[in-house]
Amino acid sequence: MLGHDARFLWHKDDNLQGSEAIVIPGGFSYGDYLRTGAIARFAPVMESVKAFADKGGRVLGICNGFQILQEAGLLDGAMLRNRNVKFLSQRVHIRVEAADTVATLGLKPGEVMAMPIAHGDGNLYLDDDALARIEAEGRVVFRYCEADGEITDRANVNGSRNAIAGICNAGRNVVALMPHPERASESILGSDQGRRILEAFAAA
Repeated sequence: MLGHDARFLWHKDDNLQGSEAIVIPGGFSYGDYLRTGAIARFAPVMESVKAFADKGGRVLGICNGFQILQEAGLLDGAMLRNRNVKFLSQRVHIRVEAADTVATLGLKPGEVMAMPIAHGDGNLYLDDDALARIEAEGRVVFRYCEADGEITDRANVNGSRNAIAGICNAGRNVVALMPHPERASESILGSDQGRRILEAFAAA
């Protein structure tokens, strides 16, 4: 990936095979029948991912990967059904809020990126105390916005609190977002802006 060797880890693996960074991708895990990410967090490999993250290892969660990291206790909040109770597959704009995480180094706060979403449970919920805490600690990494960067209710397509599209942990080494940067990594896909997130993560 981006000039680095990549390997696939199976959910039954009990070690990370020397990996220096971990990406937990989107898609559906175990059908998400109980709750998004709720069963996947019990996969043997997640114990190793948690230990890796606790030691400062780089972890990036995308869509379902975000949900799994929440269920595993590595990120705050929970994902509710989109506010229109429909699966959304469309292009959105997100604004960079924090440029000091493992997935945003080299980006600038206020930059706007276009990339797709594809989820039915992307409505990020945090209670008032948790929301105030992550805002105060600068742990909101991305927000849904208009193409010009304005934060509006219309742009917040799934109804997430404070239009949050991505967050990080206190150590800033675990980052997750609901939009799919890998689906916006080449111009032939309609946008290559997501590639910058992947490049930042690979180079961190």
